[in-house]
Amino acid sequence: MARRAADGRSATTVRAARRPELRLPPLTPFGQGGLEPDGDYDALEFAETDLGGGDGAGARFMDCALTGCALDEASLPRARLLDTVLTGVRGVGTDLAEATLRDVELRDARLGGTQLHGAVLERVLIRGGKIDYLNLRRSRLKDVVFEGCVLVEPDFGGARLERVAFVDCALKEADLSAATLVDVDLRGAAPLELARGVDRLSGAVISPAQLLDLAPVLAAELGVRVLADG
Repeated sequence: MARRAADGRSATTVRAARRPELRLPPLTPFGQGGLEPDGDYDALEFAETDLGGGDGAGARFMDCALTGCALDEASLPRARLLDTVLTGVRGVGTDLAEATLRDVELRDARLGGTQLHGAVLERVLIRGGKIDYLNLRRSRLKDVVFEGCVLVEPDFGGARLERVAFVDCALKEADLSAATLVDVDLRGAAPLELARGVDRLSGAVISPAQLLDLAPVLAAELGVRVLADG
């Protein structure tokens, strides 16, 4: 008989993340001009738009598509991205601190130093592309899938991850310090490299091969010395 977890589920199973199901309405091209603080952007298409350096603090994007947009140093703290698709966006230093992303797809992004600390991500798919130094400290992720992408030194310090999956995804030097993991599926992460927070893996699922790869880090965390026969 399969062992049961505290909530009655089989300890051999992991709850799968729910993916966003987006059906965008007909979109209107975004006109000239930049972002505005607390702006409302509904059913708009941003195509190859340079939003770098713009101030969209507290703005709301609903049923929007951003394609090939530049987001360098874009200021979007506390923004809300709802039922929105971002494809091929690029930029360094994009500020999305304390933002809300719900039913969002981020495809083939090239981002660096993106600030999402304190953010809420729910039903988000991040597919393809490469994101360097992603800051998700103290954020909340629920039903989030990282698929076919490369994450270099992502920071999940103090974050809560629930029903999060890594599928054919490279996870390099991740920081899980003080993070809480619930039904996190890491089996599709290759490589799976943890810089800090190996002690926070409770609530995650890994493969036997990954366990062997993590053995030196786990031994160091437990204070176990591994020595060859003398």
